[in-house]
Amino acid sequence: MKDLTIGMLTADYIVGLTDGEGSFTAYIRPPKREHGAKSYRIECHYYIKLRDDDRALLEEVKTFFGIGRLSFQRENRPNHHHMYRYEVTNLQELQNRIIPFFERNSLRGMKMKDFELFRHIVHAVIRKEHHTPIGLRRIQRWKSLMHAYHGLAEYGKSVRSVRIEKVRIPMSHRNGNER
Repeated sequence: MKDLTIGMLTADYIVGLTDGEGSFTAYIRPPKREHGAKSYRIECHYYIKLRDDDRALLEEVKTFFGIGRLSFQRENRPNHHHMYRYEVTNLQELQNRIIPFFERNSLRGMKMKDFELFRHIVHAVIRKEHHTPIGLRRIQRWKSLMHAYHGLAEYGKSVRSVRIEKVRIPMSHRNGNER
């Protein structure tokens, strides 16, 4: 397989950068009833976040993939830097560029598990599975398993930290009836 190189970045470098500073995540948003929406929205995000003085590197990542956007994040806490974030949220771009890239170029460590769950979520959202109660619950379960890291705390105790975004499914959605 040929080495993908644009500028100074290689596929291996992108994988390492993502392993260290990247994230695959999904947000489950309730329907906006005021706009007449009936279904939950699932937002899928792949991003890499670096200090503001590394913006040029993120611009190279954007050039490497040929998709996504950069955004600035102000940080007001003492001893923290402002940040730039390279992000891809478009479902077609995630499905056609980001997911195939990481299928060909494997992540290592816990990010690999997050990527596998993320891939399932993206594919389910594209198939509009989140419009059914069963599909929404499946996506919720996958999301609840993302970012679950195991490690050793002080004194050798095992720690498991799981970020779970609770989603309440209204009765009208539980029975498959959308009002």
